[in-house]
This record gives sequence, C-alpha cells and structure tokens, in this order.
Amino acid sequence: MRVLYFHQHFATPAGSAGTRSYEFARALVARGHTVTVVCGAHAQSGLELPFDPTRGWRRGLVDGIDVISLPLPYANRDGVARRTWTFLRFAARSVRLALTLEADLVFATSTPLTAALPGLAAQAARGLPFVFEVRDLWPELPRALGLRNPLLLGGMEVLETAAYRAADAVVGLSPGIVRGIRRKSSPRQRVVMIPNGSDLEVFHPRLRRAGALPGFGPDDFLAGFTGAHGPANGLDALLDVARELRRRGDRRVKLVFIGDGKEKERLAAQAAAEGLDHCRFFPPIPKTELGAVTASLDCGLMVLRDVPAFYDGTSPNKFFDYAAAGIPVVNNYPGWLAGLIADHDAGSVVPPADPVAFADALQALAADPARRARQGAAARRLAETRFARADLAADFVATLEAAAG
Repeated sequence: MRVLYFHQHFATPAGSAGTRSYEFARALVARGHTVTVVCGAHAQSGLELPFDPTRGWRRGLVDGIDVISLPLPYANRDGVARRTWTFLRFAARSVRLALTLEADLVFATSTPLTAALPGLAAQAARGLPFVFEVRDLWPELPRALGLRNPLLLGGMEVLETAAYRAADAVVGLSPGIVRGIRRKSSPRQRVVMIPNGSDLEVFHPRLRRAGALPGFGPDDFLAGFTGAHGPANGLDALLDVARELRRRGDRRVKLVFIGDGKEKERLAAQAAAEGLDHCRFFPPIPKTELGAVTASLDCGLMVLRDVPAFYDGTSPNKFFDYAAAGIPVVNNYPGWLAGLIADHDAGSVVPPADPVAFADALQALAADPARRARQGAAARRLAETRFARADLAADFVATLEAAAG
C-alpha cells in the first residue's frame, strides 16, 4: 500500500519536537508499505534533506520514509495571522500533491485543522480512502482560549464536521477528543483512540546520570517541564510556585524549563526581574539527548492553563516521556491523565491555580526518596503496559490497513 501522509509539523529524533508521525511512518514501512510524508519547515524538525531547485522543495529518504519538506517556515512564536497564513499555504500546496502523487490511501494529522483538506480533496477527486487524525479539537480549543472571530470559528466548524463525516476512519488522541469526534460524526463512523505513546528505549530510568543539566548541585531537587512554552501551557503557574518556595525559604527545589515558545522570553525575563532563582531556563534539546536529561530529573511537571476543554481533550507528549523515564509526575489540572496518575500512584495531582498545594507536593517529593522511587517505578510500569509506542504503532497500522480494505 502507498500511503500519502500529511503532517505539517513532522519531526525526527534528531529534532526537539514530537516524533509520533516519524515512529508511525516507520511502522508502516516495516510492515511493507510505502510512505511519502509531506510536511512544512520548522527549526525543531531535525530534517536535513537535499534541496530540489526544479520543485522548490527539499526531499529525501529518512529511515525508509520518503519526506517532502515544503519551504513554509513555522514557529510557535508566530502571531495568529502569520500562523493562519502558513496553515492555509501548506493546505493549498498539499491539496495539489494529494491530487497528483501516487497513493492508495491518504492520511492527515492535525493540528492545524486545515490538514484535512488534502485528504478530502483526494477522496472526492480520486476516490482514495482517507484517514484523519485529531490531536486537538478545533474550534473547541481555540474558542476556549479566547478566539472570537465568527468567520474563523464558523469555517473551522464546517471543516471539522466535513472531515469527521467523510473520513473512512478517524483517530483521536484522548478520551475527550474521541467524544468530540463522535458528537459530530456519523453513528457508523469508525473512531479509534490511539494516544501519544512512550518511547521505552529513548526514555529509560537507566539513562539517569549526575550532571545531565549544568548548573545544579548534588542536593538540588529538579522538577522539570519539557515542551512548548505557549499561552496554552499556563507556565505562569510555575512562577507562582517559585514565589511560594521563596516565601518558605526553600533553596533546594529548582524548576527547570526546557523547550521554546512564544512565552519563553517573557517568562525568563520576569523570573530574572523578580530574582526567582528557583527557575532555570534551557533551550530545546534533541530527543536523542532528552531521554537522559528527563531520566535525570526528580519529577516531571504537567502544567496547562485551567481550561476545562483541556481536561480530557489533550494527549501531551511530555507525560509519556516522563513515565517512560521512570520519574513521578506532578500534574496541576484535572482530567484523564490526572486520573491515571492518581489511580496508579505515579505522582501527585494538585488543584489548578494553587501554588501552595503545588509547592507542598514538590517539597513532599523532595523529602521522600523512597516515595520518588516507588512512584517513578509505577510511572514506568504504566508506560510499558498501557502506552508502549510499538503497541500503539501496531494499532495505527491496523487502522490504516482496515480503511484501505
């Protein structure tokens, strides 16, 4: 089977972004299928492809995957207008490729929601099976985050419903996403949940080592956040925790920020201006190195803005990385991941917007090495039994093969 795979933000382990599409494409190749990935360009992709001047794009083989990278730069720091324009340009060029490149099935993954357009076009014009993957519910999340433009929201609503109803199968990454899909799709629609997963070898407790991050003492307790520093992440909550730790005179607990995003510079500047020495900021780290860094943290931080749409409607990569690395997770919002943490004793769940409870949880972990070891081991077992990337990739391949008949 020839699979045409559209993912605007495709990345490899040499980059510092999520590698779900890379891993799933490799699973398709291992199964004997041919995969062509069409993506955009971003600094965290890890792609090094030769430039084709006749086509105006970069193209090459990456571990058996044929990758076409369109010259459409994107960054989380971009404003709404610029990002929207990039999304639309990528969708327009992808539609042309979906109508011309050889394929037996088209797969597209959001975000953005416009990723569905090439799949819809190939299905309508060529009769190709189309599978759509939903990583975030649009327009529900943009609306919850404050978007009020009726034209944009209306357009998203139309496209969302059309994609759900037309696709031969729809993949959701969390329970809330699956419920959202079912509300707007046909009762006969095939909807499957395949969450983000844990790379059990890239992230492993055995990779823990002293000095994985510079600038810390042997007695420091490192609570790390790895991922995007955007408005949706609500990382001001960690500055509030740092203020509370300073008020208590705690010098041991350190809050480690690893990644990039629109809010990164503001957060770092504010922490510096207030003398919040508990906060330490690091640039994005390639996934090939991030495994050792994550395993060397004392706990992982799951932080999001207190938006109910997030509670069951997200599937953050960082949670599955923390779990695979065998470190306890401290989570500050309710939902399905909070339930997993509590049910499996894999860390602590604190109420949103409560820096006192958050600081209490961190200090309790810092004071109890036996608890850290127990909860870290429980997190690793959860990763192995429920979220192993290889098992989820097999589910993904089976979903596409069934859609292709």
